[in-house]
Amino acid sequence: MGKRVALVLAGCGVFDGSEIHEASAALVHLSRGGAEVKIFAPNIEQRDVVNHLKGIPTEEKRNVLVESARLARGNIQDLAELKASEFDAVIFPGGFGVAKNLCSWAVDGKNCTVNEHVNSTLQAFHSAKKPIGLCCISPVLAAKVFPGCEVTVGQDKNVDGRFPDAETASAIVELGCKHICKNVNESHVDKANKIVTTCAFMCKAPLHEIFDGIGTMVQEVLKLA
Repeated sequence: MGKRVALVLAGCGVFDGSEIHEASAALVHLSRGGAEVKIFAPNIEQRDVVNHLKGIPTEEKRNVLVESARLARGNIQDLAELKASEFDAVIFPGGFGVAKNLCSWAVDGKNCTVNEHVNSTLQAFHSAKKPIGLCCISPVLAAKVFPGCEVTVGQDKNVDGRFPDAETASAIVELGCKHICKNVNESHVDKANKIVTTCAFMCKAPLHEIFDGIGTMVQEVLKLA
């Protein structure tokens, strides 16, 4: 029987929601791994709505759950309904929506607050010793909720101009966590906390390398489940 995995989204679109390629990659790798997936998102208003053609905020108001339903092909539930007891693992794709909607990292950095349902979901899986997979910016959720954990967001220096957000690693360290430097096609496993992370679009890399890195994260999550 396949593993039961919850996938948590933050909207639809890299600048104000979940990164679509990351969400799709996670779903493809989970399907290949024989997992049974259910998708969730918080029923809250987005922090902002970005015109992805122009790269600027608009005056629109959108709902995270409603927008995430685009990625889920309509098959989605309110995050408040997620019960960790019904799943073997949980995975969070990245995208600025994680830093805007699931927590306030985009505004407050390491002093951010985490959405109550995101926090309770993470705590429930961690307490049950069930694996948590995170990619791109979403490892900051673990860094904020689980002091002392190990995560990666790629490199801690802007190596060859490929890691423009390398300062995120320093903020993670300031939270009392350990940052592990990894390449885009790799993931890191914090065995003690059962947290698996990969940098995805935190690295400027070809899409297939990002896809492969997310694949290693999903594989490790399924191994731990």
